[in-house]
Amino acid sequence: MAAWVLLALAPVAAGAVLSFASYYGDHMVLQQAPAGAVVWGYGEPGATLSLALSRDAGIVVMKKLVTVKGPSGTWMTVLDPMDHGGPYELTATQGLENVTLEDIYFGDVWLCSGQSNMAMTVLQVANASQELAAAARYPLVRLLAVAPARSDVELQDLQRLDLPWAVPTAANLGHGNFSYFSAVCWLLGRALYDARQYPVGLVEAAWGGTPIEAWSSPRALRACGLLEDTGRVPPGQPVGGPQTPSVLWNAMIHPLLRMALRGLAWYQGEANAFLHREQYSCSFPALIADWRRAAHAASAGQSQPLLPFGFVQLSTYRRQSPDDSFARLRWHQTADLGVVPNARMPNTFMAVAMDLGDEHSPYGSIHPRDKQTVAHRLQLGARAVAYGEKAVVFQGPYPTRALLDVTAGLLNLTYSQELVWRRRDIPAFEVCCARRRGWVPAPLLAVGSRRVTLALAGCGLVLGLRYAWAEWPCEYQACALYNSQGLPAPPFLLNTSREAPGTAQAAGIKELLLLPSS
Repeated sequence: MAAWVLLALAPVAAGAVLSFASYYGDHMVLQQAPAGAVVWGYGEPGATLSLALSRDAGIVVMKKLVTVKGPSGTWMTVLDPMDHGGPYELTATQGLENVTLEDIYFGDVWLCSGQSNMAMTVLQVANASQELAAAARYPLVRLLAVAPARSDVELQDLQRLDLPWAVPTAANLGHGNFSYFSAVCWLLGRALYDARQYPVGLVEAAWGGTPIEAWSSPRALRACGLLEDTGRVPPGQPVGGPQTPSVLWNAMIHPLLRMALRGLAWYQGEANAFLHREQYSCSFPALIADWRRAAHAASAGQSQPLLPFGFVQLSTYRRQSPDDSFARLRWHQTADLGVVPNARMPNTFMAVAMDLGDEHSPYGSIHPRDKQTVAHRLQLGARAVAYGEKAVVFQGPYPTRALLDVTAGLLNLTYSQELVWRRRDIPAFEVCCARRRGWVPAPLLAVGSRRVTLALAGCGLVLGLRYAWAEWPCEYQACALYNSQGLPAPPFLLNTSREAPGTAQAAGIKELLLLPSS
């Protein structure tokens, strides 16, 4: 209700008017079973209030009694697990006061965060008019946008909202540039609705030009030795938001984590290509683990301990740049292991985006407009990892074995999936040779069903191997290798200086260990 929304955008002082916390409202989606949805708000300290969940016909299906804590003047309860569906009404009553929220559904709630590529709205993507017109077909994908805010201390509630819970429209999906609503978040949620056929709630909390340190708690930063380091992104690089450690965690993430969530989606890293880049292989896994721990604790155990976490690997920036900052950051996004999920990043999934460069984007080449492909790849990971759809292929092909033919000067790589050789004229592979200084191209001679043959003329011992190691590795959807589902092979950096023990081969053939490198 409009009157309630105006009231709840700022925290209510203890002893003041009964209300729900800022991010509960008409049209919201609450997390469905097996979790119990968490609901909290403000009231008179020491008072007992009742919560009643009813169908829109007024039939009460659940009642809860809860005591308002002092001196904070807050109350919290966990609803009994509810199957997906609606609409419902939720009424809080304290004495003669009552507040009712209407048009509530139960489904899955996803939190989307990051910097400007997450903040890019549906108005800014390719085929924007078509995407905006499609909003009317998805009335059960609901939207909530957190306003950009910063704080030096952890806040209990949000400072304000840009968009209270709403049914999607062309107007609120395309409010403006880099405002609301996030195109990646919307397209992901829309795809999940198509796949799951029940309500989806999407919460956007993003701010352009921000490094991971601003989104990390002091606990996560301390784990990586970054708590006292307040370095700045060099001038002229992609940054525009707060860089101070923890200020966005404090104001935009910490308050939300009482809400029971189904999953998290993240698109960030451009700023960290130029700030604490080499620490990202620690700071990113640390953020994931810390957000999960905090969400599980704050939601009274309703958000899973290993909450599914999806992210977008960096796309492109400058076409001819010799700098490998973006390539290194992509690698560090996987904790230097190349693919996810992995031992350091369990229950995660990744959308590769290095082949979606958009040199003529009116928002700058660092902001490619094809967010549809990004979201498609992301939703495959969500379906496979978060929802356990075992038949869904969500990763591109990755090398599993390397045989060095010393006599012929060839390196044969075996891949995990069937290969599609999409471009033959780009220097996709490079090797570090014992007989030469630095990295040199390794021409791709042949691609079989699952095997790639590289030429190593004059290389001798192969110390390292890397693939797609460039800021702009290929043209649009035209990198060298894909699988049959159209997913690109991800970039990698491997140490190949050691032979695999106990693997006797024919004369002149050596099996090399493929060890992730940093």
